[in-house]
Amino acid sequence: MNKEDKTYFPSIDNIKVAADTIKKVSAVTPLSLSLRHSDYFNANIFLKREDLQQVRSYKIRGAYNKISSLTPEQSKKGVVCASAGNHAQGVALSCKLLQIEGTIYMPAPTPNQKVEQVKMFGGDFIEIKLIGDTFDDAYHAAMLECEQLHKTFIHPFNDEKVIEGQATIGLEILEQSTAPIDYVFIAVGGGGLAAGLSTVFKQLSPKTKIIGVEPEGAPSMSVSIKNNKNTELGQIEKFIDGAAVKRVGDLTFSICKENLHGMITVPEGKVCETILELYNKDAIVVEPAGALSISALDFYAEEIKEKNVVCVVSGSNNDITRTSEIKERALLYANLKHYFIIRFPQRAGALKEFVVDILGENDDITYFQYAKKTNRENGSAVVGIQLKSATDLEPLISKMKRQNFYGDYLNNKPDLFQFLV
Repeated sequence: MNKEDKTYFPSIDNIKVAADTIKKVSAVTPLSLSLRHSDYFNANIFLKREDLQQVRSYKIRGAYNKISSLTPEQSKKGVVCASAGNHAQGVALSCKLLQIEGTIYMPAPTPNQKVEQVKMFGGDFIEIKLIGDTFDDAYHAAMLECEQLHKTFIHPFNDEKVIEGQATIGLEILEQSTAPIDYVFIAVGGGGLAAGLSTVFKQLSPKTKIIGVEPEGAPSMSVSIKNNKNTELGQIEKFIDGAAVKRVGDLTFSICKENLHGMITVPEGKVCETILELYNKDAIVVEPAGALSISALDFYAEEIKEKNVVCVVSGSNNDITRTSEIKERALLYANLKHYFIIRFPQRAGALKEFVVDILGENDDITYFQYAKKTNRENGSAVVGIQLKSATDLEPLISKMKRQNFYGDYLNNKPDLFQFLV
């Protein structure tokens, strides 16, 4: 503890104790050289594969370290957490291994696949309660149970023992690396992993630059550091659910604002591109938050040339039902998918004319919604078109306008666009 400003910073000694505590349950995950990324960026790009943990994310480290630290009295009363994702799985497995009863609150709309995973890891030692429509609903219900029954709440990030558990990744990276590390890119949600890892490097490898990566739609740490105070966001984009929080932890903010060398936000569409590339080219399955660190490399391409770079791949709990949305977002980000209102003349052969004369040979209609109106001259349709090259867009629009098919372009109209994507 720093006496001057009372900011908590985890000590290396405590992090080493955490490493010893979790060694029976947490794998020492590989630090693998990515040949593809190294060649593309003209650098040595290493992936720290936390997606290969038993619970498929790093969350087991912090959860197990925290629950292991409880007193016998606290253990007897049991623990509570609120989570619809990786933290819930880490807590569930920790409860089973330590034989401590836990209650896990999850929002009612949580996909059944995630609920079943938590049940599998926790077995008879956990009870799952599906409460409310949002994480906040589940969180408030969990806190109420803690207050009424004097149970211990296992926070996903704003806790000293959780931070120390996540920090063990930093120790492993330094032990595994055979050369000095110039950059580490790491996803930031609530900030537990970033706070812990950055502390390790600041003390043991201070020349390494630690870059935090957030979703563009949920920049809570970036905004807080800019404001020099922990700031709660009013609205966030929840697509990258493993890193989308309205407010980071007070503990984690205090550490990150001192330790991080930079913060960057990455568009959700770019993250979707990375997910698909990792699957198709490397046979690596990651969740959206797990792809954040690699997604940031494009924005640092010049800085990292000929450098030693580590990207922490934080998790792989991806819901297969989201694949179509991931593909859609990736195409939109690449400027290859476009939605229009097309005005078709009310006469036979108009659709054929549009397909033959307007569309290019590589253009593909992927969405078509038409409703015949009472207007005698024109009927409107919402049409989605996938292009082979982003440069094909302007010629397409020009042909539409020239032959009076063009109605409107919807990609840049979020109020309308949300109904399509």
